[in-house]
Amino acid sequence: MSNKTNTPKDTHYAKLRRAFRDEKSGGAPAFRPRQPVPPGENAADGLVRLYGLHTVRAALDNPRRKIRKMLVTRNAAERLEIADLAALPFTAELVEPRDIDKITGSDAVHQGVLIEAEPLKAKRLDALGDTRLVLVLDQVTDPHNVGAILRSAVAFGAGALITTARHSPQESGVLAKSASGALEHIDQIEVKNLADALGQLHEAGFQTIGLDSDGPAELETSFSGGRIALVLGAEGKGLRQKTRETVTTLARLDMPGAIRSLNVSNAAAVSLYAARAFLKRG
Repeated sequence: MSNKTNTPKDTHYAKLRRAFRDEKSGGAPAFRPRQPVPPGENAADGLVRLYGLHTVRAALDNPRRKIRKMLVTRNAAERLEIADLAALPFTAELVEPRDIDKITGSDAVHQGVLIEAEPLKAKRLDALGDTRLVLVLDQVTDPHNVGAILRSAVAFGAGALITTARHSPQESGVLAKSASGALEHIDQIEVKNLADALGQLHEAGFQTIGLDSDGPAELETSFSGGRIALVLGAEGKGLRQKTRETVTTLARLDMPGAIRSLNVSNAAAVSLYAARAFLKRG
């Protein structure tokens, strides 16, 4: 076994030899960055495209989800534990990753699987049931934020996410990927008038708490009763004036640090944790 080690002189001569070979062959190969692929055409009317392993696995396991088509790589099919594509109750095709790139665009993290499916039907407020904790969004429009909020809502056991029919993102691949499967695990309720919906929540015994960085009370000291609806406003704008006037309570998250506000999805997670802790004590 040789114990020979390279000296600085050896390294120098190795570089010279490599440069000489590159010069004889026309130079070192130039680095060619991968060209980005733009998204393809939208899905057919009435369908949405969902992608990513967690998203698709949850959709496959949801009996309410009507899937029409799947594109999947061999590796993704194995990770999803799909042994026989022909046995699926919808069209499924084995493809290469670049085939999905042409549909989603190369920026989408599709992990080798994409489905086309009918969007889930939003429910009415009177179908809320007996849940003790819900989230209400006042014109939060960023699908990444709404997806992350859905994920936190499911993690902390919220029974529903209530949004307005207008100024809220529609179901999409971006929203579903950010939700990481949570889209399939929580009721989504659409309302036309948020103030009216808050009134109905009050009648159903909910305390509605609007999150506001300038709220007069700390969130942890604001909880009361056995049913809580946390109301969050859009990035930058916050809660609309009518919403602020309608909620039971305006409360703030106590943040002693130099930064006085959080991204809406982070604020939702912290608020859900605090609300769940209060309800567990009750």
